[in-house]
Amino acid sequence: MIVRTWHGCVPLKHAEGFAKHLEKTGVEHSKSVSGNRGAFVRRETQGEWEHFFLATYWQDLQSVKIFAGESYHVAVTYPDDEEFELLSDPYVFQHEVEDVAPL
Repeated sequence: MIVRTWHGCVPLKHAEGFAKHLEKTGVEHSKSVSGNRGAFVRRETQGEWEHFFLATYWQDLQSVKIFAGESYHVAVTYPDDEEFELLSDPYVFQHEVEDVAPL
């Protein structure tokens, strides 16, 4: 299985709006792709910023490429992201794992 991780942050004033936006874009988009095995979002406040960590779980690298394209190491972004003043890490990481267990 492949775990794909992304990080971005928005000013606190946009935190709730971006949380809903991320659910409708990154989470729902990834879950709609064949080979997706789930998605998890973690949030953390640091000063005036709300950080979002998205982990998506994939059957294999081919499934990741269906979602993200051949440049799968580059973050997938959406047209309305800029409305939330999003600072997105430009790159994501893929990790091959044997299993995922809740903490």
